[in-house]
Amino acid sequence: MVLAGVCATAWGLPAEAQPELEKRVLKIGGKALTAEIADDEPERAAGLMFRPVLGTDEGMLFVMPASGPVGFWMKNTPLPLSIAYIDSRGVIREFHDLEPFSEAVVSSRFADIRFALEVPRGWFVKNNIWPGARVIGLPRVD
Repeated sequence: MVLAGVCATAWGLPAEAQPELEKRVLKIGGKALTAEIADDEPERAAGLMFRPVLGTDEGMLFVMPASGPVGFWMKNTPLPLSIAYIDSRGVIREFHDLEPFSEAVVSSRFADIRFALEVPRGWFVKNNIWPGARVIGLPRVD
């Protein structure tokens, strides 16, 4: 299982927010969202740690190295977030609300997750987006 926010390599945990990452516009159910792309181990490990704000229609997209089960935690993350676990076809399989600073791992129920999208808490519900919705504009993966 890929555990984002927990760095299993020698990278260690960050001590401050990482610089803004490359951004991409995603569309879900006709709604546009600007997401930073975390597509390598240090970027996935740092995630949104230490970030004090996140815009209304902004988020972070985590690109996993391969499809599989995933888990996220909120260590050093002060923002209330929601996360969608997305398969390689771009279909949202499930989403969860995440608690600021929680070290409890929120694992996927499905074993075919390739992407995870963190957004401000409640964004999916507010925009009438549910499991089964397709995310348009995801990076190509092998």
